[in-house]
Amino acid sequence: MGTTPESAQRVIVVGVDGSPSSRAALRWARRQARLEDASVEAVAAWDFPPLSGWGLSIPGPEIEEAARLALADTVEQEQDTTHPPVPVRQRTEYGHPADVLLRFARGAHLLVVGSRGLGGFTGTLLGSVSRHCVEHAPCPVVVVRATGT
Repeated sequence: MGTTPESAQRVIVVGVDGSPSSRAALRWARRQARLEDASVEAVAAWDFPPLSGWGLSIPGPEIEEAARLALADTVEQEQDTTHPPVPVRQRTEYGHPADVLLRFARGAHLLVVGSRGLGGFTGTLLGSVSRHCVEHAPCPVVVVRATGT
Protein backbone atom coordinates (compact mmCIF):
# COMPACT_ATOMS: atom_id res chain seq x y z
CA MET A 1 0.00 0.00 0.00
CA GLY A 2 1.50 3.33 -1.08
CA THR A 3 1.67 6.55 0.84
CA THR A 4 -1.29 8.83 0.24
CA PRO A 5 -1.36 12.55 1.01
CA GLU A 6 -3.58 11.78 4.02
CA SER A 7 -1.12 9.26 5.46
CA ALA A 8 2.09 11.11 4.61
CA GLN A 9 3.89 12.72 7.52
CA ARG A 10 2.86 16.34 7.86
CA VAL A 11 5.71 18.79 8.32
CA ILE A 12 5.42 22.12 10.08
CA VAL A 13 8.30 24.47 9.23
CA VAL A 14 9.02 27.21 11.76
CA GLY A 15 11.43 30.11 11.40
CA VAL A 16 13.64 30.62 14.44
CA ASP A 17 15.94 33.59 14.98
CA GLY A 18 16.02 33.71 18.78
CA SER A 19 13.61 36.65 19.04
CA PRO A 20 10.67 36.45 21.48
CA SER A 21 8.25 36.16 18.55
CA SER A 22 10.18 33.28 16.94
CA ARG A 23 10.32 31.51 20.32
CA ALA A 24 6.53 31.89 20.56
CA ALA A 25 6.23 30.56 16.99
CA LEU A 26 8.32 27.51 17.92
CA ARG A 27 6.13 26.81 20.96
CA TRP A 28 2.98 27.20 18.82
CA ALA A 29 4.39 24.90 16.12
CA ARG A 30 5.16 22.19 18.68
CA ARG A 31 1.66 22.34 20.15
CA GLN A 32 0.12 22.20 16.67
CA ALA A 33 2.36 19.31 15.68
CA ARG A 34 1.18 17.36 18.71
CA LEU A 35 -2.46 17.95 17.71
CA GLU A 36 -1.87 16.93 14.08
CA ASP A 37 0.69 14.19 14.68
CA ALA A 38 3.09 16.22 12.54
CA SER A 39 6.82 16.77 12.67
CA VAL A 40 8.50 20.13 13.24
CA GLU A 41 11.42 21.50 11.28
CA ALA A 42 13.02 24.56 12.90
CA VAL A 43 14.90 26.67 10.37
CA ALA A 44 17.43 29.40 11.05
CA ALA A 45 18.88 31.47 8.22
CA TRP A 46 22.32 33.00 8.33
CA ASP A 47 23.99 35.48 6.05
CA PHE A 48 27.15 37.52 5.85
CA PRO A 49 26.95 40.99 7.37
CA PRO A 50 26.27 43.73 4.78
CA LEU A 51 29.87 44.98 4.89
CA SER A 52 31.29 41.65 3.74
CA GLY A 53 31.02 42.80 0.12
CA TRP A 54 33.50 45.57 0.86
CA GLY A 55 36.46 43.22 1.02
CA LEU A 56 36.30 42.55 4.75
CA SER A 57 37.38 39.08 5.78
CA ILE A 58 34.45 37.47 7.60
CA PRO A 59 34.68 33.73 8.17
CA GLY A 60 31.48 32.12 6.88
CA PRO A 61 31.92 28.81 8.75
CA GLU A 62 32.05 30.68 12.07
CA ILE A 63 28.83 32.54 11.29
CA GLU A 64 27.12 29.30 10.27
CA GLU A 65 28.29 27.54 13.43
CA ALA A 66 27.05 30.43 15.59
CA ALA A 67 23.64 30.19 13.89
CA ARG A 68 23.55 26.43 14.41
CA LEU A 69 24.41 26.76 18.11
CA ALA A 70 21.87 29.56 18.62
CA LEU A 71 19.15 27.45 16.99
CA ALA A 72 20.01 24.42 19.12
CA ASP A 73 19.99 26.57 22.26
CA THR A 74 16.59 28.09 21.40
CA VAL A 75 15.05 24.69 20.63
CA GLU A 76 16.36 23.31 23.92
CA GLN A 77 15.16 26.32 25.95
CA GLU A 78 11.67 26.10 24.45
CA GLN A 79 11.10 22.43 25.30
CA ASP A 80 7.59 21.65 26.49
CA THR A 81 8.11 19.58 29.62
CA THR A 82 4.41 19.08 30.41
CA HIS A 83 3.77 16.72 27.48
CA PRO A 84 5.75 14.10 25.64
CA PRO A 85 8.25 16.12 23.62
CA VAL A 86 7.69 16.77 19.94
CA PRO A 87 10.94 16.07 18.09
CA VAL A 88 12.31 19.06 16.22
CA ARG A 89 14.61 18.70 13.24
CA GLN A 90 17.01 21.63 13.20
CA ARG A 91 18.25 23.19 9.97
CA THR A 92 20.53 26.16 9.38
CA GLU A 93 20.78 27.53 5.88
CA TYR A 94 22.67 30.34 4.19
CA GLY A 95 20.52 33.11 2.73
CA HIS A 96 17.97 35.80 3.41
CA PRO A 97 15.47 34.55 6.04
CA ALA A 98 12.38 34.92 3.83
CA ASP A 99 14.02 33.11 0.91
CA VAL A 100 15.26 30.29 3.13
CA LEU A 101 11.87 29.83 4.81
CA LEU A 102 10.05 29.79 1.48
CA ARG A 103 12.46 27.16 0.18
CA PHE A 104 11.82 24.92 3.20
CA ALA A 105 8.06 25.55 2.98
CA ARG A 106 7.90 23.73 -0.37
CA GLY A 107 6.15 20.48 0.43
CA ALA A 108 5.42 21.54 4.02
CA HIS A 109 1.96 21.33 5.53
CA LEU A 110 2.33 24.67 7.33
CA LEU A 111 4.83 27.50 7.77
CA VAL A 112 4.98 29.27 11.14
CA VAL A 113 6.80 32.59 11.59
CA GLY A 114 7.03 35.14 14.34
CA SER A 115 5.97 38.74 14.06
CA ARG A 116 8.05 41.47 15.56
CA GLY A 117 4.78 42.82 16.91
CA LEU A 118 5.36 46.48 16.21
CA GLY A 119 1.61 47.09 16.20
CA GLY A 120 -0.82 48.39 13.60
CA PHE A 121 0.52 48.49 10.08
CA THR A 122 4.09 49.18 11.20
CA GLY A 123 4.76 45.46 11.65
CA THR A 124 3.66 44.65 8.10
CA LEU A 125 5.89 47.02 6.15
CA LEU A 126 7.40 45.71 2.94
CA GLY A 127 10.64 43.92 3.64
CA SER A 128 9.20 42.14 6.64
CA VAL A 129 10.06 38.44 6.64
CA SER A 130 6.66 37.44 7.97
CA ARG A 131 4.81 39.50 5.38
CA HIS A 132 6.95 38.17 2.54
CA CYS A 133 6.24 34.62 3.70
CA VAL A 134 2.49 35.27 3.94
CA GLU A 135 2.44 36.67 0.41
CA HIS A 136 4.62 34.02 -1.26
CA ALA A 137 4.50 30.75 0.68
CA PRO A 138 3.34 27.61 -1.14
CA CYS A 139 1.42 26.50 1.99
CA PRO A 140 -0.68 28.11 4.73
CA VAL A 141 1.23 30.49 7.02
CA VAL A 142 0.62 31.20 10.69
CA VAL A 143 2.12 34.41 12.11
CA VAL A 144 2.62 34.32 15.88
CA ARG A 145 3.17 37.33 18.10
CA ALA A 146 5.07 37.03 21.32
CA THR A 147 2.90 37.79 24.31
CA GLY A 148 3.98 40.66 26.49
CA THR A 149 5.88 42.47 23.72
